[in-house]
Amino acid sequence: MTKNFLNSGESIGVTAPAGGVGSGDGVLVGSLFGIAMFAADAGQTVVIKTTGVYMLPKATGAVAAGAKIFWDDSAGNVTTTATDNHLIGAAVTAQESGDPTVQVRLNGITI
Repeated sequence: MTKNFLNSGESIGVTAPAGGVGSGDGVLVGSLFGIAMFAADAGQTVVIKTTGVYMLPKATGAVAAGAKIFWDDSAGNVTTTATDNHLIGAAVTAQESGDPTVQVRLNGITI
């Protein structure tokens, strides 16, 4: 192992944004996106997972399996609309327009 290795980057500690976060919430801090592993008040450190498959709330609209998925930070949900949103991964399953959630595989890269 190299002397400068810190961790795999699958779990990262970040400062919880204004309003705080709940366990399982999507968290966007600068260019980092992940899923909160526990609840934290604004300003506290929260660990986010940057990889894996998660069931996330979605905007209205059908989603095809394999579709690019973007995070809409103002709405707090995922969408297939790229404009003004952040690419976070791909849909694992297809979902109908009215379905409230979709399975998303996080891509683990900065956005």
